[in-house]
Amino acid sequence: MKVERTKYIIWAADMGRAVKFYRDALGAHVVKESEVVSELTIAGATIGIHGGGEGKKTWTGMSFQVADVVEGAAEVVAAGGTCDREPQDEDGEAPHLAMCSDTEGNQIMLTRKR
Repeated sequence: MKVERTKYIIWAADMGRAVKFYRDALGAHVVKESEVVSELTIAGATIGIHGGGEGKKTWTGMSFQVADVVEGAAEVVAAGGTCDREPQDEDGEAPHLAMCSDTEGNQIMLTRKR
């Protein structure tokens, strides 16, 4: 089998809101947008968003590396998401981790290079 492409699928109760979140908070490029399925790229990775989600908290396993986790977490919140574990200093170093959720309850992680 020859795999042509890999994408990660998440669910959304409100497709427009979900697409706006990833575009505004994470700089996603919208490749395709519809009420049933939308496709975005972020830093070379493809994320598919499927409509019909229930808005329940769901761990996705997705991690986004950013230069500044504190600023990134603030941008997630400004775009309508939440941070369940705010960035915290660690042994005198700048924070390297924030556990957040998008507008649809999909949990994501922000990290910085260590």
